[in-house]
Amino acid sequence: MKNQLLVSIKRSTRLASVRLASSSTTKFDWEDALNLDKSLTSEEVLLKNTFRDFCQKALLPRILKSNRNAVYEREVLKDMASMGALGCTIGAYGCTKVSEVGYGLIAREVERVDSAYRSALSVQSSLVMHAINAYGTNEQKEQYLPRLATAELVGSFGLTEPNAGSDPGIMETKAIYKSDKKSYVLNGTKTWITNAPIADVFIIWAKCEDKRIRGFIIDREMSGISTAAIPGKMSLRASSTGTIFMDNCIVPESNLLSSVEGLAGPFGCLNHARYGIAWGSLGAAEACLSISRSYCLDRIQFGKPLAGTQLIQKKLADMVTEISIGLAACLQVGRLKDQGLASPEMISLIKRNSTGKALEIARMARDMLGGNGISDEYHIIRHLVNLESVITYEGTHDIHALILGRAITGLQAFK
Repeated sequence: MKNQLLVSIKRSTRLASVRLASSSTTKFDWEDALNLDKSLTSEEVLLKNTFRDFCQKALLPRILKSNRNAVYEREVLKDMASMGALGCTIGAYGCTKVSEVGYGLIAREVERVDSAYRSALSVQSSLVMHAINAYGTNEQKEQYLPRLATAELVGSFGLTEPNAGSDPGIMETKAIYKSDKKSYVLNGTKTWITNAPIADVFIIWAKCEDKRIRGFIIDREMSGISTAAIPGKMSLRASSTGTIFMDNCIVPESNLLSSVEGLAGPFGCLNHARYGIAWGSLGAAEACLSISRSYCLDRIQFGKPLAGTQLIQKKLADMVTEISIGLAACLQVGRLKDQGLASPEMISLIKRNSTGKALEIARMARDMLGGNGISDEYHIIRHLVNLESVITYEGTHDIHALILGRAITGLQAFK
């Protein structure tokens, strides 16, 4: 009886396979090779398509001039705010509520245009607004979040220092509490800080007298804080990057992010931002793929299109493969993040994979365009040099390898 049942099951399976094969009309779509759109909700598909249209029409026409002239346009952030992109996972204080996957899709479309624009979105949303929403008081949330959501205020996140990059625990910025004035006095320097020269509000992490790291909200008009732009930047040129100086900067006790201590605070923000980077960098890779594919279809050499050669097709196949696998990983982590099940190591994995593969793809695409690959009018060289920064900031490629290595072995290799 058991054998007859197995035979019947196998026969039914074979017949179903034949019917499926004969009736299948599925075509391979190189732009969505694994058909990930089928794994998105209708709302997420609409969000993706809406933001792609917005980014291509409102942001792409601006980037060439902004990048050439190293100009940060505050209007770009306001335009993203008008679309509900800023702080879009918060769902209160004037912020839209979308899924974590939805946030990733937005980051992907923004960085398809430029990493600098995605960085502006990321800092405002994942570092500044998230810090206030996750660690701030109700009064702080009401005071800052609505104005950050509309880009009335531009935020900045100060963690990295001249002598403390990958090892933020050795930060030298100090915060001393003055009980008679119910305030803290901050002294120190933060550097390589996105939005620093133009920010209205800063999230600053400092070491207190008890050696614990705490976060502070500092307004531009507070005494003792100043900023300067970093000159000669060859990457992320459409982003404003600078240094923050605190010289006896007086911060009211009411501006302390009181619900978190230690590196859990900044790392919680960074994990949220790294997740967006994982999606965004693949958007840049997709742009490089699309541009190089079109170029090689149009470019005739030795009597045929470059796209008809084995070398070019192999490179395109590699690009499509890595982008597709990377997006599938981002989608999986996004779903887990929506359920509160994503670990920091998962985010390190996708941030490291996406940025590393995106940089490789940008380099291949640059090579495929030959001399034209270094012209900014073709966009690829801009993506390439931007990704040289994206692979480094918010945890370098090697630091994320060590985070994963520690999780794999149980052994600490940082020291």
